[in-house]
Amino acid sequence: MIDPQRHRRERIIAAAIVLVVAALVAGVVIYNRTVAEQVLKQTYVPRETKITPELEMLRHYVRIDTSNPPGNERPGAEWLAGILAANGIHYEIIEPAPRRSNLYARIKGRRTGEGLLLLNHIDVVPATPSEWTRPAFSAEIFLNEMYGRGTLDMKSIAICELLAFIDIARSGRSPERDVVFLAVADEEAESTWGMAWLVQHRPDLFAGIRYSINEGGITEMVQERVTYFGIEVGTKQVVTLLLRAASREQLQQTRIALEPWFIRREPERISPEVKAWMRDLAPQRIAFRNQLADIDKTVTNGDFWELPQGYREMTQDNLWAETVERRGNEWEMRTHLLDLPDTNPDERISWLQSKIAPFGTRIHEVVRKDGPVPLSSPHTPFFQLLAREAKRIFGAPVGVEILNRSANDSRFLRKRGVQAYGITPPVNFYQAETLHRGNERIRPDYFEQGVVFVRRVVAEYAFGR
Repeated sequence: MIDPQRHRRERIIAAAIVLVVAALVAGVVIYNRTVAEQVLKQTYVPRETKITPELEMLRHYVRIDTSNPPGNERPGAEWLAGILAANGIHYEIIEPAPRRSNLYARIKGRRTGEGLLLLNHIDVVPATPSEWTRPAFSAEIFLNEMYGRGTLDMKSIAICELLAFIDIARSGRSPERDVVFLAVADEEAESTWGMAWLVQHRPDLFAGIRYSINEGGITEMVQERVTYFGIEVGTKQVVTLLLRAASREQLQQTRIALEPWFIRREPERISPEVKAWMRDLAPQRIAFRNQLADIDKTVTNGDFWELPQGYREMTQDNLWAETVERRGNEWEMRTHLLDLPDTNPDERISWLQSKIAPFGTRIHEVVRKDGPVPLSSPHTPFFQLLAREAKRIFGAPVGVEILNRSANDSRFLRKRGVQAYGITPPVNFYQAETLHRGNERIRPDYFEQGVVFVRRVVAEYAFGR
């Protein structure tokens, strides 16, 4: 016998389920339609490339193979030195090891303690020819893009800085503040022969430096227009270790035991800077806009786990382990601790040892140990100068950027109290995907915008009152 009340309840429940499903489907359709419309509107018609003196300078620099490994920055340093010499600028080439060259030059200002450091690295990662459709060191221009190792990381930024530095020297005026140009070695490895050596053995190079410009910034673009200009103020810190055990099985068991820290659902701690980063990004997002705009509310509501991994990791100390490989009579697993900027690396290493010891695994070697490193402040006059000029030139919202799985030489400066900021000329998604990969490339017109931006910032700071 059918219960009328029960039948009615079932119909109400079924109707509610239909409404919920319909709402979800509608939401997905609207989201996909919005994304599709944005993609379809991005019709790209290559422009004719005008070869300017600035672009020709970048082509020359990219054509110098400074791959690391093997590590040979001398040709790049000598080329940069030749340009400085041609403009009457005194320089010094510093070589902690044969052919591991660093280039330093300083233009003195009237004031002390307010210097600006233009930091860049000479070395580039190696290029595998099979991954390239054009020779990696040809700087060939095709469809308004320059192909070449270092066009993004970071010879384009180095040329922006070099031109701005030369402008100060050519002006014939004495700047208010020191401006320093420093091109370093070995950034793509461990910085052993670059910044790590310089801060220890040549602290005079950094005397009086208050601010720095380096790589690390992020630009987001839609329809060839910058939609967000992110100024990097810090990164997570990396500890790389070699774990060893007598058998493959021991390391495999170790890896399984560590997997809960690979991808985590809940936050560990959320710094004010990370909150600001998320708030700055929120207006540019279609998905997760509300969750990022008020991360405290997101956590309180229990919705934090819904955020993509890249956002969650900025609130956590994470870990990643590579494949297990044989090393003589033992087995080895390279492991990376991806720590929040203020995490004590020694405490993390002790924590790791406690987790792996029950499986007969030990830490064989600490290959790299960074941190803790403070984040740079987004409330300084120089950050405001960067933001003002970026908005003027690129017409886009400006905010902070904190990098998740990449670090740079600014970590050495921040530990010394220097406020270091990372920037980049406009780079779209497809170009950004070539970083450290084949077919690395940059749009010449975007590069030229970067030149204008850095020149304006440096001149304003050097000569401003």
